[in-house]
Amino acid sequence: MDVAELGAALRTRRRTLNLTQSETADLADISTRVLSDLENGRETVRLDILAAVASALGMTLSLQVNGS
Repeated sequence: MDVAELGAALRTRRRTLNLTQSETADLADISTRVLSDLENGRETVRLDILAAVASALGMTLSLQVNGS
């Protein structure tokens, strides 16, 4: 999953929950600008921000390791 796909998934979840960017940003304790940039694939994804947004949206994070 690349940054654009991640942002689209977060935006879809936010909209499914009928939350505005402002409401979601408040829940995640980040700025609306950072959330907008993240949703639009313009923000470098910091793990702490991603975890906060995921938590605000009732999502969990998981890592997938590709085997060789």
